[in-house]
Amino acid sequence: MKTFKMLSVGILHEERMQDFPLIDGIIINQENSHRMWILEMFIDKGHQSTFEKWMADEKLLEAKVVISYPENEPAAFRVAVKGVKLIGDNVSVLMKGRLKRARSQYAEQLLEELIDEGMGGADLLQRFESDMRSRPRLKKDKEKQDE
Repeated sequence: MKTFKMLSVGILHEERMQDFPLIDGIIINQENSHRMWILEMFIDKGHQSTFEKWMADEKLLEAKVVISYPENEPAAFRVAVKGVKLIGDNVSVLMKGRLKRARSQYAEQLLEELIDEGMGGADLLQRFESDMRSRPRLKKDKEKQDE
C-alpha cells in the first residue's frame, strides 16, 4: 500500500463540482487486484448530512482530488461513501473507489485560456505559475456548470 496526503477534493453533484474544504485528508492506494483506493477526509460537520445521504443512497460519486503537492493535476476517482463519523466539531468521511484513467490536461487547458486572454511574456509565466498552485476552475468547466 502507498499513502498520500490529500490536499483538496471536489465532488460532482447535480452537474456542479462542489469543493469540500479539508481540515486534513489522506488517500491510500491499496495496490490490490481490484485497483481500489481509500480516501479519508476530515471536514467541517456542516457537510455531515450530505455524505450520510450519499452513503444511504449508495451513490457513486465523481471526485477530483489533488494529491501530495498543490501543483499536481487533480486525479479523477469514482467513489462511494463507506463511513461518516462525527468527531467533535468535524466529521471524518471514508470513501472507497477506483482511479479513473482519463487525464484532464489541466496545465495545457489553463495555458490555452491565458493565451486566449491575450497574456504573454513574463505576465503569462507569472499567472500560469500562480494558477497552477491555486488551481482555479477553468472557463470550460464553468461553462459546463452553467449549462
